[in-house]
Amino acid sequence: MTRTEQRPLVSPELLRYAAIGASGVLLDYLLFLLLYNAFGLHEQVANVISTTAGITNNFVLNALFNFRKRDRILVRFLRFYAVGVAGIGLTFALLQVFSGWLGIDPNLVKAASLPIVLIVQYTINKKWSFG
Repeated sequence: MTRTEQRPLVSPELLRYAAIGASGVLLDYLLFLLLYNAFGLHEQVANVISTTAGITNNFVLNALFNFRKRDRILVRFLRFYAVGVAGIGLTFALLQVFSGWLGIDPNLVKAASLPIVLIVQYTINKKWSFG
């Protein structure tokens, strides 16, 4: 491989996944803020609703524009959603420990949990949901 033929340091697929993930994270976090702060929902209820919206957003965009997989769509969505539910569980635990037990503002805990959950979910979704 010549110098001009080298592969990019970061794959275009990973960059698209990150951009799509960012849109889902933004949707998730803004919806969480709205549900928790404006509507007064319990942080765990707000988290489940906001994360579900982010998961659905990310699945649709990844299926259409990133991985471009339209076969076995129901199976792929269920796998993607299962990975998302694991993310909900992880965020639930982080909120319980850091907000519920240690008294840290749920808004900060939610924000800090997002990159952790994103990395775990990308790794699993690339291999299992869209592999």
